[in-house]
Amino acid sequence: MSALTWRTEDPANSPQAVNLLRDQAFESRLSSLRDVALELLNAVDCLRNNAAANGSQKVKLHDEVRKFEADLIRAALVRTNGNQSRAARMLGVKHTTLNAKIKRYGISFSVPQNRGEEIAA
Repeated sequence: MSALTWRTEDPANSPQAVNLLRDQAFESRLSSLRDVALELLNAVDCLRNNAAANGSQKVKLHDEVRKFEADLIRAALVRTNGNQSRAARMLGVKHTTLNAKIKRYGISFSVPQNRGEEIAA
């Protein structure tokens, strides 16, 4: 006499369920890629429009350096949550130099709301 074994199939492991999950994952990835592609296309259009608008204007090195430096300072302040001493160390300058540049460029930095205070130059 042989023993009968009853095997219950888990509905989550059924071929239909596996195919459905795979299709949903594929659609989700496809949707994410579509969103990224649209963002990239928007960025390209924005850059193209800026280049066309600036094509007739002369680029002034001093102005571009100031913009670049101000952006670096803002990025350092964001990474240090507004701590000017740490931002200065990160940028490799003295804190007095950083503070002077913050004032010269009129840079202000707001600490995220959970911090509740604002650091302005």
